[in-house]
Amino acid sequence: MEKKPYWSGPKRPSGSPSGAGRRNAGRRNAGKKEKEAHNINEQIRSREVRLVGDNVDEGIYHVARAQKIADEQGLDLIEIAPMATPPVCRIMDYQKFLYQQRKRLKEQKAKSTKVVVKEIRFGPQTDDHDYNFKLKHAIEFLKEGSKVKSYVFFKGRSILFKEQGEVLLLRFANDLEEYAKVDQMPVLEGKRMTIMLSPKKPGSGKKKDAAPKPASEAPQAEAPEAPANEQD
Repeated sequence: MEKKPYWSGPKRPSGSPSGAGRRNAGRRNAGKKEKEAHNINEQIRSREVRLVGDNVDEGIYHVARAQKIADEQGLDLIEIAPMATPPVCRIMDYQKFLYQQRKRLKEQKAKSTKVVVKEIRFGPQTDDHDYNFKLKHAIEFLKEGSKVKSYVFFKGRSILFKEQGEVLLLRFANDLEEYAKVDQMPVLEGKRMTIMLSPKKPGSGKKKDAAPKPASEAPQAEAPEAPANEQD
């Protein structure tokens, strides 16, 4: 009968979890961490708390009394401002509270959108066909909400035409006046002259000139009253 090889390496401590056990424990701990993001119910150690919310009479309560109110409503006592004196608590379902927190965080992230900058390059002697093609693209970028960084690149001796490049960029900004506002006027940096444009908010474009009101007729002067005949 063959003997099993003797293992002289370190032994796993008794009661240590297997790989699957560790993964399950990790999931449980992850849920526990989320639950312990706020102190709730018996985890609240302060003697007094301030209750806020529509379902309670707001004020300062002994923590035992506040817990009893939460129990009577079948809800949780949640510490939402632990650093306040006394700590501020709200009575509501804790899972619903966590859902609202995640939803609010998601909305905040959606509002803080990243600024996209699109670049458009010109030469100092760009012809009308190329200019109109790039102007069309700039309008599309601005409508998408992107900023437009337009520049004229001077190659070699073309730097002699920098005034011509400035005129080109100012024309570009003028043609986009309906869609963009100028953040930065043309600036020469090395071999580049750059202008920065950002999209206008909806409704901030030019307003149509209101039709002039008809001039009000000048009040006619009243005819002077005939003087009364003096009686002898």
